Amino acid sequence: MKKIAVITSGGDAPGMNAALRAVVRKAIFCGLEVTGIHRGFCGLMENEYSRMSLRSVSGIINRGGTILKTVRCPEVRTAAGMKKAVRTLKDLKIEGLIIIGGDGSLAAGTAIAKHGIAVINIPASIDNDIFGSDETIGFDTALNTAIEAIDKIRDTATSHERVFIVEVMGRHHGFLALGVGVASGAEFIIIPEIKTDLDSICKQIKQARQKGKTSLIMIYAEGAGDSHELAAKIQKCTGYETRVSSLGYIQRGGSPSGRSRILASQFGSAAVELIIKGKKSRLVVKTRGRITDIPFSKAIANTKRIDMAFYKMAKELAS
Repeated sequence: MKKIAVITSGGDAPGMNAALRAVVRKAIFCGLEVTGIHRGFCGLMENEYSRMSLRSVSGIINRGGTILKTVRCPEVRTAAGMKKAVRTLKDLKIEGLIIIGGDGSLAAGTAIAKHGIAVINIPASIDNDIFGSDETIGFDTALNTAIEAIDKIRDTATSHERVFIVEVMGRHHGFLALGVGVASGAEFIIIPEIKTDLDSICKQIKQARQKGKTSLIMIYAEGAGDSHELAAKIQKCTGYETRVSSLGYIQRGGSPSGRSRILASQFGSAAVELIIKGKKSRLVVKTRGRITDIPFSKAIANTKRIDMAFYKMAKELAS
């Protein structure tokens, strides 16, 4: 193998640049030519690419986002769009493709691999919802960003004796919300996987007030429903002032943490090694402290589940 390409797709995650740096430098060290695809799969279909060098990834390990850019690309999900993407790769004589992204990127990688391209995926998502990997690139950074914001919100909640619902990202899963809730000492954690019991929540809030607790923090994963609607119901039920603070895209940005940078570097290096060994359709993962890999088919056929023992512990510590 002589030529590979690398692409960042889907939602950006802190550490993508660190992974890109690792891929490029490892590949060049091993004698490979690397092409960087710009603007995700849209760039692949529109012939937006450049030759990557050691200098092109210099000074990016500490930068959030992705220097290659990323754009949501519904067209790549169509047969015509996939045909255009594969044609670009073959015209460039690309033998291997490394994709840095989340679950949507995994689906795209699986489709591209069916056309004879050796594809390796690197999981990068602040949601930490990719099956097979204990952690994804960006999760630790997003966790720390949210914790820092919540520590400040708690000051206001205490000063005004309010209930604060802090909404974090997580459209389908509550991994980020659960981690943030435990680390910030939140009194409640609401996630899509667990049905919300409004009566129980209101009862617990009243009991907490009776015990002298004047403020409460509730971490709310966006996929659990309408946080503003819940706030209105809690205020009506308890009589306590309830406010919503949505952290939004602030969780995706910023300089990646040391942990995210190290994980990204490990994943990037491992991905190149898999390509050199002739491996195809593999997802790089971290399991029980080890960097390893699993087939696309296993990653797609399974869903990562919330650790219910961890969730139970969170409730016990918040009581």
